[in-house]
Amino acid sequence: MSTTIEVVCFKYKPLKNNEFPLRIRITKDRKTKYISLGVSVAPQYWDFDRNQPTLDCPDREYLEKLIANKLCECKGKVVELKSENREFTATTLKEQISKPVKAVTVGELFEQIIRELQDERRTGYATSVEQVYRSLLKFNKHLSVYFSDIDHLWLKRYELWLRRQGRAENTIGVRFRTLRMVFNQAIERGYAKMEQYPFKSYKVGKLHAETPKRAISKTEVKAVMDFPCEGRDFYTRFAIDLFSFSYLMGGINFADMANLTRQNIVDGRLVYRRQKTGKLLNLPIHSRAMEIIESYASGNIYLFPIYSKEHKTIQQKLNRHHKVITKVNRALAEIGRELKIPIKLTTYVARHSYATVLKRAGVPTSIISESLGHSSERVTQIYLDSFENERMDEAMRNLL
Repeated sequence: MSTTIEVVCFKYKPLKNNEFPLRIRITKDRKTKYISLGVSVAPQYWDFDRNQPTLDCPDREYLEKLIANKLCECKGKVVELKSENREFTATTLKEQISKPVKAVTVGELFEQIIRELQDERRTGYATSVEQVYRSLLKFNKHLSVYFSDIDHLWLKRYELWLRRQGRAENTIGVRFRTLRMVFNQAIERGYAKMEQYPFKSYKVGKLHAETPKRAISKTEVKAVMDFPCEGRDFYTRFAIDLFSFSYLMGGINFADMANLTRQNIVDGRLVYRRQKTGKLLNLPIHSRAMEIIESYASGNIYLFPIYSKEHKTIQQKLNRHHKVITKVNRALAEIGRELKIPIKLTTYVARHSYATVLKRAGVPTSIISESLGHSSERVTQIYLDSFENERMDEAMRNLL
């Protein structure tokens, strides 16, 4: 059934000053609800036949603008609900339109989201959001602003500021995707309105540079896994083991490996929740991966000697994480140089290589995406783009 939205001068309940209140009338499924406009008009200044202020109404221009804006808001909400195939009644429509936006600043919501991520132990993502928070503080000097203050021009000024800081294109893209996520949260939590959303006109997708190749071939992966460690220091062996474990176990990243404990091993399977996305993964443990786990078996509650029971606070874990991954990646880079691998070797190369090797084996992108714990196949495709380019290059060589 259609929805009728119109302004009415409520002449049945005159106010003490003998003026009539103006209201928006919503009618749906034979049910009617009213939304007060907070203004009133003397009866001689209202045209009841045309339902509008008279030409000689002293506040005609103000009233017409107020009425038009409110009608536009109401009808816009109806269009939004219908486009999302969401059912509504006159009552729920009134509630959504009348629901006041809570006064929460951009800075307050950033701090709130960071605390929530830390409570969920998604420390990596919390750190990433905090970096954007601090970047915005440097840019704007303060974040005691409301989301309605962030418009297309504000975003453009922030982009230009980042470029003057010498930030890489992908770094700028990450900053804006995180800011967009926070703005989406503001709308979802009732701190901002959808009509204030600036990312309809400011497109974040343009802030993307071609990602350099991060995957190596299966032959190169095996060379890394079989690299001789005799006479080498602890971190050489440790780096190879973490690289191998990541490759064999669904491309698990360093942050998730660091937090694994014996409780994550269930019936010969690795069951864990990704820190970044919170997605639950359940993977069969490869025999060589189990050998790596057993080689580090000790009194430590963690599977790998990255954290220990001494690392209790978030800051202690962040400091330890940075220290160990730096040493591990330094060792991997040296191994890559000795093996003459054409790209810089890091723990992340194992994750990209896992995805690419499976793709070359004909595994559907949807399954690769699921095993990586990605939020969507679009994210997985970023991992696979360089592989698709290689396939295209190879095909083009057959033209002549």
